[in-house]
Amino acid sequence: MTSDEIRAAFLGFFEEKGHQTIPSSSLIPHGDPTLLLTSAGMVQIKPYFLGEAVPPNPRLASCQKCFRTTDIETVGDPTHLTFFEMLGNFSVGDYFKREAIGWAWEFVTERLNLPAERLWVTIFLDDDESFRIWRETGVPESRIVRFGDKDNFWGPAGSSGPCGPCSELHYDFGEEHGCGKATCGPNCDCGRFSEIWNLVFTQYNQDENGQRTPLPRPNIDTGMGLERTAAVVQGKSSVYDTDLFAPLINRISVLAGKKYGDDSNSDNAMRIVAEHSRGLAFLIADGVIPGNEGRGYVLRRLLRRAALFGRRLGLDRPFLAETARSTIEQMGAVYPELVQRQDFILRVIETEEERFGQTLTTGLELLDEIMARAAVKKTREIPGKPAFKLYDTYGFPIEMTREIAAGRGFSVDMAGFEKEMAKQRERARTAHKFDIALEDTLSLSEKISVLKNSGRDITQFVGYNEFERKSTIISLLQDNKSVATVAEGQEASLILEATPFYGEMGGQVGDTGEIVGSSGKFSVKNTIQGPFGIIVHKGIVTQGYLLAGDNVEAVVDRERRLDIARNHTATHLLQYALRQVLGDHVQQRGSLVASDRFSFDFSHLTAMLPDELKRAQQIVNEKIRQNLRVYDEEVPYRQAINEGAIALFDEKYGDTVRVLKIGEPVISAELCGGTHVTATGEIGLFHISGEHSIGAGLRRIEAFTGRGAETFIERQLSDLLEMANKESADAERERKRALALERELGKERVESLLAQTETVNGVKVLSARVPPSRPEVLREMSDRLRDRLKSAVVVLGTVYENKVAFIAAVTADLVAKGYDASKIVQQVAKVAGGGGGGKPNLAQAGGKDKAKLDEALRLVKSLVQEADNA
Repeated sequence: MTSDEIRAAFLGFFEEKGHQTIPSSSLIPHGDPTLLLTSAGMVQIKPYFLGEAVPPNPRLASCQKCFRTTDIETVGDPTHLTFFEMLGNFSVGDYFKREAIGWAWEFVTERLNLPAERLWVTIFLDDDESFRIWRETGVPESRIVRFGDKDNFWGPAGSSGPCGPCSELHYDFGEEHGCGKATCGPNCDCGRFSEIWNLVFTQYNQDENGQRTPLPRPNIDTGMGLERTAAVVQGKSSVYDTDLFAPLINRISVLAGKKYGDDSNSDNAMRIVAEHSRGLAFLIADGVIPGNEGRGYVLRRLLRRAALFGRRLGLDRPFLAETARSTIEQMGAVYPELVQRQDFILRVIETEEERFGQTLTTGLELLDEIMARAAVKKTREIPGKPAFKLYDTYGFPIEMTREIAAGRGFSVDMAGFEKEMAKQRERARTAHKFDIALEDTLSLSEKISVLKNSGRDITQFVGYNEFERKSTIISLLQDNKSVATVAEGQEASLILEATPFYGEMGGQVGDTGEIVGSSGKFSVKNTIQGPFGIIVHKGIVTQGYLLAGDNVEAVVDRERRLDIARNHTATHLLQYALRQVLGDHVQQRGSLVASDRFSFDFSHLTAMLPDELKRAQQIVNEKIRQNLRVYDEEVPYRQAINEGAIALFDEKYGDTVRVLKIGEPVISAELCGGTHVTATGEIGLFHISGEHSIGAGLRRIEAFTGRGAETFIERQLSDLLEMANKESADAERERKRALALERELGKERVESLLAQTETVNGVKVLSARVPPSRPEVLREMSDRLRDRLKSAVVVLGTVYENKVAFIAAVTADLVAKGYDASKIVQQVAKVAGGGGGGKPNLAQAGGKDKAKLDEALRLVKSLVQEADNA
């Protein structure tokens, strides 16, 4: 059987047993701070085991991408890997030991056709229940071995989480492969036995202090390593001889001009390069970028170790992009993200390898000198200071220095190295001081109080279509404690049965507004997402008092929400535009969607050129002018991904997802839970204010839309006008430039003004105040609005150079019916203490009283109504 056939057989087998196959989650764990990388199939199941989420099915199966950093330095032997695929079946409080053991035996003996006499079983010391079930399955007592905590108790994935005793299936390659000792058996390190399947009977939850408490219901968590299983099924003694690695090793053999199997040192180097090449491709595909901390450091260490062993094969030029390409070709059909992000994967590898290659030779020479000086001093220890220099100046991960040194019989003074590292951190802190403001989130006691008092596990969010909602207070929290009432002047957290308020999530800030009851008012200063889908309104009582159980009306600040929606939809259009301009490797890596601005973080290796930024901005504004429909759909996660919807790397999604689509045909489809406009024209205007680096391979664009964009451009116009006044020689040139900018702004304003059109007795009427505009710009705006509306009465008002100005336009069909722009503008201007005139189709006027501008514009509807009645 091929590895693809084994993978398919496993998932198919458990689907027959009532399991639902779930897709592999990212190598970047979601919502689990105890984990650096996804290290087991159970990671994405953990919330189900802890009761924090409801599984789509109590029986689940998966083939999970996994990465374990503990095995990096042992890679190259027949079994150890960093990246691997873990086949697993899981029971969330459904079946337990009997079914797990019986199905495991059935699969390996009847589907994989492994000889029963070659299979051994290990169990926990006092797990007599498992012993009895294995015996009933047909395994002789002589092939069932008991072990203690070290081998047969499975700890949590991270420092805390579900855990329990386990039972392992081992394959016996035969006595001829063993050490010959009478004690040889499973877990002997001679290589005779290979563990292929671990059945974990998850009965406990372990906290950060190591304390274990029984889970409400026991669970099953199993893991079968695909690579080891393929070796057994395909009759190979090493995972590197299976079809998962053979094509990759052949490619490395060709690149190096060496035959695999001729030399043990070269063979080991080829295995290391092959294994690390797989890990590189999958880590980058899932969003890891080379860096000096965390996941980025793991990736950098992996790449540089592969480059070092490539050098030992004689590969002096960059080659890892080629080996990664082989991985993509081989595994892209199973993991399409490899193909989708191929260009970006290869560019990251090429850039990082080239950078390291420039210092590798010098660093190796320096390390030779350091060891030679140490030998002269009759010591076999490399001091911490030069080891740190190799790390800091030449990019040598300390683990790599230790590995090279150990091969020559040297050790490294790690205490001295850490001392130098601490000095560097202190220098960095002194040079780059900054403050971090963290939003309050629910404490553990708040979570408990909420659940205890609400009797439910989720708040109904109705804010996609509503700004106001009558609801009931189900819980009040103050100083981390549940309270019955809050009074005027007191700060509190308030939870409603249903709410139109959006809780901060996915980069979008929380809503503000007001919650009004019969006895008091509550000003909402921020809204956040709590546990279990609960939405928490944080703020202060501004009048009277509120009681738990009160009926209230929740009212979102509408204008602020609409500003946020404009910015959020614009982030989707921006990602579309960046992919058009830069390529499909662009992926969103974060965002801040506020009311006055937004920032968008994305993967890209170099600074954007001015022309690229200009083109991206043009594309977004073009799509805004097209007034494309914006709508959402709820579909199964897998369907959404197969149809091309974009998902964030570090997000965890349920079986059913909300897809936000733009355009018909669709130009953008993203998995998104945020609030948006209903048509792109509502955004009005999009303007990029800047672009800069926020880390290796990461860029940030800052931008404005709608009112924020108008304010930004008006500020620029003001600066230009000020400069023009100071520089008289350039005054005319600057005036023309400012006028051109103002005219461009006027064009964009037209799009947002159209949404304010009303109908009076069958006549379209648009009466609006616009930001300060020159008379000629005001005329151009009225012309465009009249052309867009086809049949309408349009009146615009503004304050320009401290004077009130009006313009009125009437389309020809309405002029024929007796509507007169000159008469309308005269009466409107009169309210502001002015006058004017013109023709029936176009007239303009001025006024003296700026305070009366809005009152004057409100008169327009009455004038149209009177004209109609006349």
